[in-house]
Amino acid sequence: MSEFGFHTLALLTAIGMAGPLLASIPRFVVPVVIGELLAGLVVGRTGFGIVDPTDVTFTLLANIGFALVMFVVGTHVPIRNTKLLSAIPKALLRAVLVGVVAAGLGVALAEAFGTGHAALYAVLMASSSAALALPVIDSLRLDGSPVLSVTAQIAIADATSIVLLPLVIDPQRALQAALGALAIAACAGVLFVALRAADRRGWRKRLHRYSEKRRFALELRISLIVLFSLAALAISTHVSIMMAGFALGLVVAAVGQPRRLARQLFGITEGFFGPLFFVWLGASLQVRDLGEHPRLILLGVGLGVGAVLAHCTGRLLGQPLTLAVLAAAQLGVPVAAATLGTELHLLAPGEPSALMLGALLTIAATSIAGVLAARRHSAEESSGATG
Repeated sequence: MSEFGFHTLALLTAIGMAGPLLASIPRFVVPVVIGELLAGLVVGRTGFGIVDPTDVTFTLLANIGFALVMFVVGTHVPIRNTKLLSAIPKALLRAVLVGVVAAGLGVALAEAFGTGHAALYAVLMASSSAALALPVIDSLRLDGSPVLSVTAQIAIADATSIVLLPLVIDPQRALQAALGALAIAACAGVLFVALRAADRRGWRKRLHRYSEKRRFALELRISLIVLFSLAALAISTHVSIMMAGFALGLVVAAVGQPRRLARQLFGITEGFFGPLFFVWLGASLQVRDLGEHPRLILLGVGLGVGAVLAHCTGRLLGQPLTLAVLAAAQLGVPVAAATLGTELHLLAPGEPSALMLGALLTIAATSIAGVLAARRHSAEESSGATG
């Protein structure tokens, strides 16, 4: 593609409309990101090469989108829900069980395909995606103690996998990545303490009223300053910017997110930067490598099926099967793995596409499980009403 300019932005924004169009198909629960990824595949390296995912400006805008997506995901974790605390012990036990099974499956897949990435595969299969699962739960209006428990499990798995990913994908820089993760966590902790202090003294409320009255969007501006600062720290220490965004989102969720800030974040993320990132990701993937290395297709299938099977072990601890499958949804961790693996040349040709294939299979399984869970929930409510 020629020089990156407004014509390119117009084209990419139009391409991103594939997400809402696909998601609007009746009787299907298709996440918007699926359409955006598929559109990126068509116009990127795999398809017609209309857009250049290696363009510096395109890559920067996409990274901003990824950071914002994970920021919004973090704000959706119901940390302030007091009932969530009682659900943590069982949720933690299930997450540990899933992790143990995923570790065994990761070793088996790495041995079968000779990649040497057993730890990476284990983290991927044990991960969950709050970005996918929580909106599905909200849209289907699922509630009750089992749903609250799976919400806690998803949050635990998501946060743990985000921390572990940079350590397992590049073991040679594991110490540096661990220090970077600790630095980001420390910054998030300091920010939480500062925000709580500002809250108690009424400073946040005064800032909110002043900003709303003068229409300065100060809360959004400050949030972006902190987000970009944490992202810069993450990049300099070889930690995924996913962790920077997620950590800041958790802090905002813990202290309480103003509705005005939530609307502003939703607008800039879902309206532009988020779709831009997923189109870039799809454009970056070279799915044709899977055709040149057919065994990697089996690897992707193995990762997707393995993730679902690992999470289904929650049934042994009394978890409904549909909710167990719902917890298997993957997005942020495979995306970060594919992005880091591509940028740092840590994965074999076609392996990033295999990781995304596995993630897509879990998303398909989650869509089906969500519909079945909603039907079961509706039937239980109907039987309870008639009883």
